[in-house]
Amino acid sequence: MSYHIDDEQVTLTALRKRIESNDLVPSRVALLDGITEKFELLETQGIRTFDKLRYELKNPKRLNALATASKIDQAYLVLLRREIESYFPKPFKLTEFTWMPQEEIQKLVEHGLNNSAAFYEATMSDADASALQVATNVDAEILQKLRKLVNLTRVQWVSPNTARMIILSGYSSAAELAAADADELAAGLNRVNEGGRFYKGKIGMRDIKRLIHAAGYVG
Repeated sequence: MSYHIDDEQVTLTALRKRIESNDLVPSRVALLDGITEKFELLETQGIRTFDKLRYELKNPKRLNALATASKIDQAYLVLLRREIESYFPKPFKLTEFTWMPQEEIQKLVEHGLNNSAAFYEATMSDADASALQVATNVDAEILQKLRKLVNLTRVQWVSPNTARMIILSGYSSAAELAAADADELAAGLNRVNEGGRFYKGKIGMRDIKRLIHAAGYVG
Protein backbone atom coordinates (compact mmCIF):
# COMPACT_ATOMS: atom_id res chain seq x y z
CA MET A 1 0.00 0.00 0.00
CA SER A 2 1.30 3.46 -0.91
CA TYR A 3 1.70 6.34 1.53
CA HIS A 4 -1.83 7.56 0.79
CA ILE A 5 -4.97 5.57 0.12
CA ASP A 6 -5.59 4.62 -3.51
CA ASP A 7 -8.55 6.85 -4.31
CA GLU A 8 -9.01 5.23 -7.72
CA GLN A 9 -10.07 2.02 -5.98
CA VAL A 10 -12.56 3.69 -3.61
CA THR A 11 -16.12 3.90 -4.84
CA LEU A 12 -18.34 6.87 -4.07
CA THR A 13 -20.51 4.55 -1.99
CA ALA A 14 -17.52 3.44 0.09
CA LEU A 15 -16.52 7.06 0.59
CA ARG A 16 -20.02 7.97 1.75
CA LYS A 17 -19.98 5.11 4.23
CA ARG A 18 -16.63 6.28 5.58
CA ILE A 19 -17.99 9.77 6.16
CA GLU A 20 -21.12 8.36 7.81
CA SER A 21 -19.07 6.13 10.11
CA ASN A 22 -16.69 8.92 11.12
CA ASP A 23 -17.16 10.80 14.35
CA LEU A 24 -17.03 14.08 12.47
CA VAL A 25 -15.68 17.20 14.10
CA PRO A 26 -18.49 19.69 14.84
CA SER A 27 -17.67 21.95 11.89
CA ARG A 28 -18.29 19.06 9.46
CA VAL A 29 -21.35 17.39 10.94
CA ALA A 30 -23.45 19.17 8.31
CA LEU A 31 -22.02 16.74 5.75
CA LEU A 32 -24.45 14.14 7.05
CA ASP A 33 -27.48 16.23 6.10
CA GLY A 34 -29.06 14.46 3.13
CA ILE A 35 -25.75 12.77 2.33
CA THR A 36 -27.32 9.80 0.53
CA GLU A 37 -29.33 12.02 -1.78
CA LYS A 38 -26.38 14.32 -2.44
CA PHE A 39 -24.09 11.44 -3.31
CA GLU A 40 -26.75 10.10 -5.66
CA LEU A 41 -26.77 13.49 -7.36
CA LEU A 42 -23.00 13.28 -7.70
CA GLU A 43 -23.35 9.91 -9.39
CA THR A 44 -25.78 11.39 -11.92
CA GLN A 45 -22.86 13.62 -12.96
CA GLY A 46 -20.77 10.54 -13.74
CA ILE A 47 -18.82 10.66 -10.47
CA ARG A 48 -18.53 7.11 -9.17
CA THR A 49 -15.07 6.98 -7.61
CA PHE A 50 -13.19 8.94 -4.98
CA ASP A 51 -10.50 10.14 -7.39
CA LYS A 52 -13.10 11.49 -9.81
CA LEU A 53 -14.77 13.42 -6.99
CA ARG A 54 -11.43 14.90 -5.89
CA TYR A 55 -10.80 15.99 -9.47
CA GLU A 56 -14.16 17.74 -9.74
CA LEU A 57 -13.62 19.54 -6.44
CA LYS A 58 -9.96 20.40 -6.88
CA ASN A 59 -10.43 24.11 -7.65
CA PRO A 60 -13.20 26.72 -7.30
CA LYS A 61 -13.99 26.75 -11.02
CA ARG A 62 -14.69 23.01 -11.21
CA LEU A 63 -16.42 22.99 -7.83
CA ASN A 64 -18.77 25.80 -8.85
CA ALA A 65 -19.55 24.05 -12.13
CA LEU A 66 -20.38 20.85 -10.25
CA ALA A 67 -22.61 22.75 -7.81
CA THR A 68 -24.56 24.21 -10.71
CA ALA A 69 -24.85 20.93 -12.62
CA SER A 70 -25.74 18.77 -9.63
CA LYS A 71 -27.83 21.37 -7.79
CA ILE A 72 -25.84 20.64 -4.63
CA ASP A 73 -25.18 23.69 -2.50
CA GLN A 74 -21.71 25.12 -3.12
CA ALA A 75 -21.03 25.43 0.62
CA TYR A 76 -21.72 21.73 1.03
CA LEU A 77 -19.21 20.84 -1.67
CA VAL A 78 -16.57 23.08 -0.09
CA LEU A 79 -17.11 21.28 3.22
CA LEU A 80 -16.96 17.92 1.45
CA ARG A 81 -13.66 18.86 -0.19
CA ARG A 82 -12.16 19.79 3.18
CA GLU A 83 -13.22 16.48 4.68
CA ILE A 84 -11.98 14.22 1.90
CA GLU A 85 -8.68 16.06 1.48
CA SER A 86 -8.00 15.48 5.17
CA TYR A 87 -7.79 11.77 4.30
CA PHE A 88 -4.53 12.58 2.46
CA PRO A 89 -2.18 13.86 5.17
CA LYS A 90 0.46 16.24 3.88
CA PRO A 91 3.86 14.52 4.03
CA PHE A 92 6.20 15.72 6.75
CA LYS A 93 9.78 16.77 6.16
CA LEU A 94 12.15 14.17 7.58
CA THR A 95 13.83 16.97 9.49
CA GLU A 96 10.59 17.36 11.48
CA PHE A 97 11.48 14.14 13.31
CA THR A 98 13.64 16.37 15.45
CA TRP A 99 14.60 13.80 18.11
CA MET A 100 16.16 11.50 15.53
CA PRO A 101 19.91 11.93 14.83
CA GLN A 102 19.94 14.70 12.26
CA GLU A 103 23.21 13.58 10.71
CA GLU A 104 21.47 10.33 9.76
CA ILE A 105 18.41 12.18 8.50
CA GLN A 106 20.67 14.35 6.36
CA LYS A 107 22.05 11.27 4.61
CA LEU A 108 18.51 10.44 3.50
CA VAL A 109 17.80 14.01 2.44
CA GLU A 110 20.96 14.06 0.35
CA HIS A 111 19.77 10.83 -1.27
CA GLY A 112 16.63 12.67 -2.42
CA LEU A 113 14.29 11.49 0.32
CA ASN A 114 13.11 14.80 1.71
CA ASN A 115 9.79 13.84 3.25
CA SER A 116 7.82 11.03 4.84
CA ALA A 117 6.02 10.02 1.64
CA ALA A 118 9.24 9.69 -0.37
CA PHE A 119 10.89 7.75 2.44
CA TYR A 120 7.89 5.42 2.82
CA GLU A 121 7.78 4.64 -0.88
CA ALA A 122 11.52 3.89 -0.82
CA THR A 123 11.26 1.49 2.14
CA MET A 124 7.97 -0.33 1.57
CA SER A 125 9.63 -3.74 1.80
CA ASP A 126 12.45 -5.00 3.99
CA ALA A 127 14.49 -5.57 0.84
CA ASP A 128 13.94 -1.96 -0.20
CA ALA A 129 14.97 -0.75 3.25
CA SER A 130 18.12 -2.88 3.20
CA ALA A 131 19.10 -1.54 -0.21
CA LEU A 132 18.56 2.02 0.98
CA GLN A 133 20.64 1.40 4.09
CA VAL A 134 23.52 0.20 1.95
CA ALA A 135 23.16 3.08 -0.50
CA THR A 136 23.06 5.80 2.15
CA ASN A 137 25.04 4.20 4.99
CA VAL A 138 22.31 5.28 7.41
CA ASP A 139 22.46 3.50 10.74
CA ALA A 140 20.26 0.40 10.35
CA GLU A 141 18.55 0.84 13.71
CA ILE A 142 17.74 4.47 12.98
CA LEU A 143 16.33 3.49 9.60
CA GLN A 144 13.99 0.92 11.16
CA LYS A 145 12.80 3.38 13.81
CA LEU A 146 12.07 5.94 11.12
CA ARG A 147 10.13 3.36 9.10
CA LYS A 148 7.80 2.80 12.04
CA LEU A 149 7.31 6.50 12.64
CA VAL A 150 6.63 7.26 8.99
CA ASN A 151 4.20 4.37 8.71
CA LEU A 152 2.10 5.99 11.42
CA THR A 153 2.16 9.47 9.88
CA ARG A 154 0.06 8.04 7.05
CA VAL A 155 -2.86 8.11 9.48
CA GLN A 156 -5.07 11.18 9.49
CA TRP A 157 -4.12 13.59 12.34
CA VAL A 158 -0.86 11.79 13.22
CA SER A 159 2.11 14.16 13.34
CA PRO A 160 5.71 13.01 13.84
CA ASN A 161 5.40 13.76 17.56
CA THR A 162 2.10 11.88 17.83
CA ALA A 163 3.67 8.94 16.00
CA ARG A 164 6.46 8.94 18.56
CA MET A 165 3.92 8.82 21.39
CA ILE A 166 1.99 5.99 19.75
CA ILE A 167 5.14 3.91 19.39
CA LEU A 168 6.14 4.54 22.99
CA SER A 169 2.64 3.36 23.92
CA GLY A 170 3.32 0.01 22.28
CA TYR A 171 1.92 0.32 18.74
CA SER A 172 4.47 0.26 15.93
CA SER A 173 2.36 0.53 12.77
CA ALA A 174 -0.90 1.84 11.37
CA ALA A 175 -2.21 -1.73 11.31
CA GLU A 176 -1.50 -2.18 15.02
CA LEU A 177 -3.12 1.19 15.75
CA ALA A 178 -6.22 0.17 13.80
CA ALA A 179 -6.55 -2.95 15.96
CA ALA A 180 -5.99 -1.10 19.24
CA ASP A 181 -8.44 -1.10 22.12
CA ALA A 182 -9.44 2.51 22.74
CA ASP A 183 -9.14 2.30 26.53
CA GLU A 184 -5.73 0.65 26.34
CA LEU A 185 -4.46 3.17 23.80
CA ALA A 186 -5.70 6.07 25.91
CA ALA A 187 -3.99 4.64 28.99
CA GLY A 188 -0.78 4.15 27.06
CA LEU A 189 -0.72 7.65 25.63
CA ASN A 190 -1.49 9.24 28.98
CA ARG A 191 1.27 7.18 30.58
CA VAL A 192 3.76 8.28 27.93
CA ASN A 193 2.69 11.89 28.39
CA GLU A 194 2.91 11.79 32.19
CA GLY A 195 4.16 15.10 33.55
CA GLY A 196 3.36 16.85 30.28
CA ARG A 197 6.33 15.33 28.50
CA PHE A 198 4.84 15.96 25.08
CA TYR A 199 1.94 18.36 25.68
CA LYS A 200 -0.32 19.67 28.40
CA GLY A 201 -3.58 17.87 29.09
CA LYS A 202 -4.90 14.54 27.86
CA ILE A 203 -6.17 13.21 24.57
CA GLY A 204 -9.95 12.83 24.78
CA MET A 205 -11.55 9.46 24.19
CA ARG A 206 -13.36 10.72 21.09
CA ASP A 207 -10.02 11.68 19.53
CA ILE A 208 -8.58 8.30 20.50
CA LYS A 209 -11.41 6.54 18.70
CA ARG A 210 -11.00 8.83 15.70
CA LEU A 211 -7.34 7.85 15.46
CA ILE A 212 -8.17 4.14 15.57
CA HIS A 213 -10.92 4.55 12.99
CA ALA A 214 -8.68 6.54 10.62
CA ALA A 215 -5.88 3.99 10.97
CA GLY A 216 -8.20 1.32 9.63
CA TYR A 217 -8.12 2.93 6.21
CA VAL A 218 -4.33 2.88 5.81
CA GLY A 219 -3.29 -0.08 7.96
